[in-house]
Amino acid sequence: MPNQIQAGFEFEAIFQEAAIGIIVTNSSFEIILSNRFADKLFGFDENELLGENISLLIPNHLKDRHHGHLDHLGHEKPISRPMGVGLDLKAKRKDGSLFPIEISLSHFKAAQSMHYIAFVSDVTLKRKVEMELILKNQQINQLNETLEQEVAARTQALQNTLDKLEVNAKELEISLEKEKVLGDLKTRFVSMASHEFRTPLTSILGSATLIEKYAKAEDQPKREQHINRIKSSVSHLTEILEEFLSVGKLEDGKLEIHKSEFSIQDFLQDILSDFSTYNQSIRVEIEADFTCFQDVSILRKVIFNGLSNALKFSQKEVVLSVFQEGMQVVIKIKDQGIGISEEDQKHLFERFFRGGNATVIQGTGLGLHLIDRYMRLMGGKVEIKSELNRGTELLIKFPPKE
Repeated sequence: MPNQIQAGFEFEAIFQEAAIGIIVTNSSFEIILSNRFADKLFGFDENELLGENISLLIPNHLKDRHHGHLDHLGHEKPISRPMGVGLDLKAKRKDGSLFPIEISLSHFKAAQSMHYIAFVSDVTLKRKVEMELILKNQQINQLNETLEQEVAARTQALQNTLDKLEVNAKELEISLEKEKVLGDLKTRFVSMASHEFRTPLTSILGSATLIEKYAKAEDQPKREQHINRIKSSVSHLTEILEEFLSVGKLEDGKLEIHKSEFSIQDFLQDILSDFSTYNQSIRVEIEADFTCFQDVSILRKVIFNGLSNALKFSQKEVVLSVFQEGMQVVIKIKDQGIGISEEDQKHLFERFFRGGNATVIQGTGLGLHLIDRYMRLMGGKVEIKSELNRGTELLIKFPPKE
């Protein structure tokens, strides 16, 4: 008997001093026991809950649903289980205020009657911490999203900067290349101009000096010879200057097309009259006369330049052929001169370029460059076929009318 009393005393101490609310009900769900922690949790005085139905502690809006759960619990075989874990369960205090709880249910049989035990925990602080964690997580997620957006924006800005730097680097590289090309052209121009101007100027100075010595009447033929030499040199200088001016106009885009209608036969005869003093002959082959509608001045420069080159690099007859090929007029200038190597043919239309076998012959290296630019301006093109020591064939093609 003393042992039973001691066991009962120990059970009472454990029950009352437990740091969790404990409520025991009978099969009718009337409270028959509650510990101090449960009384304090729900705001009741000691033993004040005894005899009350458990529904007293249920929020009013949940009582109907709770009665259904109790009926189900009473008719079915009860199972010990936690309730409210992960759910938003609430209980009602004496003053009517609600607070979040978690419950674990258990049961036992005594005197052939079922009894139920509820272990109740106030999770207000836990819910507060959970809510704070949720808010913190939301803030962290928002900060992460903002940071990701900022990183993406910075990365894009950096990529844009790198792209701009790459474009600027390429532009700078192109500019430097253009500057180098321009520098090379200037060097070649100075070298060529000094050479080309020196020869006729030396001839003019020499002839002018000799003319002074021929003062007598019988020296007239010698004077005329030197006067003609001066005129020829001046004409050569004029041609060089004309080529320089033409290149400048083409580069600046200031050369305009002025079209007019003309007979191809009359046009060629007018050009050939300028070559009447040449020692070599020019044979003309025209299938039939026809009318063109093009810029006479530009086309005249093209043909004149082509014939001048052919006569300069050949000591034999030059053939000038004109015919129509489809919708194109073809003017072919063929000589039997020194020809052009395959390697040099790749650079023929570059400014100031002269073939390796033509350096001893006067020339600016602008003739074919000008012909090519003129023909492109007229909607035509230039083709060259050449073989070393066998001669060159220059094909000038353009539409008769546009």
